[in-house]
Amino acid sequence: MATRIALIGIIVEDMDATEQLNGILHAYSPYIIGRMGIPYRQKGVSIISVAVDAENDVISSLSGKLGQVKGLSVKTIYSKAQGAQREDER
Repeated sequence: MATRIALIGIIVEDMDATEQLNGILHAYSPYIIGRMGIPYRQKGVSIISVAVDAENDVISSLSGKLGQVKGLSVKTIYSKAQGAQREDER
């Protein structure tokens, strides 16, 4: 199945949610290309962007699990470009 590139934007409004957030991201680490976090101390939030390359259902599952965590706001943007098919599916 072909993969897609997506960017998941996360705003952490409750710092108590970070342990659960990191656990979810760790579970999906094989699909994560990179991650950047910016603490915005003046507003009391952290802003995190996570770039992923995975099948649609994996990206949706990750985004959905993150969206269920109280204290997080989550949005996902998909690239229009399709990734390559996995080697075992050619």
